[in-house]
Amino acid sequence: MPVLLNPPRAADLLAIPGVRIGVAQAGIRKANRKDLTVFLLDEGSAVGAVFTQNRYAAAPVQVCREHLGSGSPIRVMVVNTGNANAGTGEPGLAHARQTCSALALALGLQHEQVLPFSTGVIMEPLPLERLLSGLPAALESAAQPVVTGGEQWLSAAEGIMTTDTLPKAISRQATVGGRMVSVTGIAKGAGMIRPNMATMLGFVATDACVDPGLMNALARRLADVSFNRVTVDGDTSTNDSFVIVATGQAGNAAVTDLDSPDGQALLAVLTPVAQHLAHAIVRDGEGATKFITVQVEGGGTAAECLQVAYAVAHSPLVKTAFFASDPNLGRILAAVGYAGIADLDATKIELHLGDVHVVAAGGRHLAYREEDGQRVMKEAEILVRIGLGRGTAAETVWTCDFSHDYVTINADYRS
Repeated sequence: MPVLLNPPRAADLLAIPGVRIGVAQAGIRKANRKDLTVFLLDEGSAVGAVFTQNRYAAAPVQVCREHLGSGSPIRVMVVNTGNANAGTGEPGLAHARQTCSALALALGLQHEQVLPFSTGVIMEPLPLERLLSGLPAALESAAQPVVTGGEQWLSAAEGIMTTDTLPKAISRQATVGGRMVSVTGIAKGAGMIRPNMATMLGFVATDACVDPGLMNALARRLADVSFNRVTVDGDTSTNDSFVIVATGQAGNAAVTDLDSPDGQALLAVLTPVAQHLAHAIVRDGEGATKFITVQVEGGGTAAECLQVAYAVAHSPLVKTAFFASDPNLGRILAAVGYAGIADLDATKIELHLGDVHVVAAGGRHLAYREEDGQRVMKEAEILVRIGLGRGTAAETVWTCDFSHDYVTINADYRS
C-alpha cells in the first residue's frame, strides 16, 4: 500500500484548455487494461522536457530529443505502457518513428510534431502492430465530450501506470500576469527511481502563456526541485521523461523570464505540482512502507549536501533498517562517511531523527535513548536531519524504505 497517499479524484482535476486526451486498450502487454494514451495539443502550445541521463536511452527518448531539437512545434504526445522499447536497437528506433508517422498522417501533421514515450519491460520488441491498431480508438477517445474536466486526466494517469498501485495526478490554480492560470499534472513510477531521472514519466500542462524558448529551462528548474530529488532504489532507468506543456490560452502576457515577478508566480504554482507528483512516486515505491525526508544542512556547497543525502537515501542497509523500525543509526553515519567528502570532519556531524537528537559532535548524544529512535522509526513519515558543520548550504532528498515486497515485485516483474 502506498504511504499516506490517496488516489486522485476526477472532480479535483482541472481540464487544461488546449489539451485533449484519449486513452485506449491496445493489449500491448496485457489484455483489458489501459495502455495507450494520446495528448493532442492545440496550435500555439509550447513544450519543454528533460530526459534520463542513462547512456542507454530508450528509442522513444532518442526520438523525442530529435523532434524537440528540430524546432517543429509539438502537437501530439503518445504514451504506451507495458513495453519500454529500450535495448531494441535500430528496429526499436524504427518502431518509435513509425508510431510518430502514423499519428502525424492521421492528424495532418509532420512526424517531427509527435513525441513518443514508452514504459515497461526493457529489451523486448515493441508490439508495433498492436500499438498502431490501438491509435484510432485513442484518437476517438480524445474526441469524446468530457462530463467533468478531470475525467481525461485521471484516465491518462491510469493509462501510463506499470507497477504503480494507484494513479498520480494533481491540479492547481494561481494568478499569473493578472490572469488565472490552471495546472494539471500526472506521473507514473514506483521502482528504478533515482535522480537524473527515475523510471518515471511526468506530464504537466498549464494554460499559461510562456515563451517557447523558455520551456526547456522551465522543465529543468522544475525537475531539479522535484523528480531529481527522489530516489527509491538508486537505479536510473532508460526511459525517464518529464514534459511541461504551456498552451497559452489563459491570456496572460507571455512569461519570458523565470526570475521576473510573472516567472516567479508561474514557478510558485508549478513547483508544488511537480513536487507532489515526485513525492507520490516515492510514497508508491515498490513495497514502500515509510516516506523518508533526508535533509542535509551546514554543507560547504549544495553539491556536497546532495552527495551526503543521496548516500543515505540509496543505502540498502539504511533503508532496510527503516523498514524494520530498527534504530541501527550507525548505518546513517557510515553513509555520511563514505559519501565522498574528502575533508569531512566527523567530529562536527549532527544527526536528528524526527524530534530526537541522536548524534552530537560526531558521537552519540548523551541523552539519546534507543526507544526514542525506535518510536520515530515506527512512524509512516520520518525526517532525517544531518548537520555537516561546514557552511550554510542545505539540500533535501526524498526516499522510502526497502521491504520484502520490493524483492517480490521485481522478482516477478515479467510474469
